[in-house]
Amino acid sequence: MDAGGGAHAAATVRAAALVARIEALGSEADRAGMARYGINVERAAGVSMYELRRIAKELGRDHELALALWATGLHEARHLAGMVDDPALVGEAQMEDWVRTFDSWDLCDQTTSNLFDRTPLAYVKAREWCGREPEFEKRAGFATIAALAVRDKSAGDKAFLEFLELVRREAGDGRDYVKKAVSWALRNVGKRDRALNAAAVACAEDILAGAEARGEGARSARWVARDALRELGSEKVRRRLEARGR
Repeated sequence: MDAGGGAHAAATVRAAALVARIEALGSEADRAGMARYGINVERAAGVSMYELRRIAKELGRDHELALALWATGLHEARHLAGMVDDPALVGEAQMEDWVRTFDSWDLCDQTTSNLFDRTPLAYVKAREWCGREPEFEKRAGFATIAALAVRDKSAGDKAFLEFLELVRREAGDGRDYVKKAVSWALRNVGKRDRALNAAAVACAEDILAGAEARGEGARSARWVARDALRELGSEKVRRRLEARGR
């Protein structure tokens, strides 16, 4: 067996052991709690994110293990995969494979904010996914934007101004998991600095003013705009931006 095959086989064995560990920690009460929050529990054991983060900390970064964990299909194992993978080793094929198998909002959000936003292709894939039709693929685009707006402190405003155009374009999507992510992205971009706050507020006001022209998308557009304006214009956000001096 070559070195690559050996590493893959070893990772598969470790992943199976971790699945057994996760399933032993699971409970029907926790599964029911997850379901109440709209999480797809069809393939879930019922284990908290706190426990999964604790396990991930033990494991450290391990790309081969992450691939093996994802391949198990267990909901919590896939969360763990996003926590332990090495962003530098994640390529486009893997990102596309994973995003197409998102089947729950929490898996989408955790994977985008624990892993995808740290990869070299984060900005490229965020733009691409925002234009996708499948609900969780589109959500992944806006969730990645929301994560980048918080994590990537050194990025300039240009990329985020471009993201606001995607927000404006997709604000009429009435699907809950999409419109909430669109608002999330808009709000996070608007909390980066004062210039982006002004741009995000203007974007939300434009969306609100043009909502009726969207036809069936009018209700969603109004919701996105008003949800964002409530936070972006708040005293709390204003004080935070002033404190940063940005």
